[in-house]
Amino acid sequence: MAGIVNYIKESFGELKNNVTWPSWAEAQSLTVLVAVFSIIFSLAIWGVDTVFSKVIAAYFQWING
Repeated sequence: MAGIVNYIKESFGELKNNVTWPSWAEAQSLTVLVAVFSIIFSLAIWGVDTVFSKVIAAYFQWING
C-alpha cells in the first residue's frame, strides 16, 4: 500500500515540476483542431460504412436473384 501512495505522490510531483503545460490559447486551438479532425474522420468512416453496406446489400440481392 505504501508503494501506491509513493507512486501517486511522485506522479503529482512530476506533473507539477516537470511537465510543460500549454497556454490557454494554445489549449483552445488544439481542442478545436482535435474536434475538427474527429468530425472529418467520423464522416469518412460513415461514408465508407455506407458504401460497404450498399455493396453488400447489392451483392446479396444479386445472389438471391
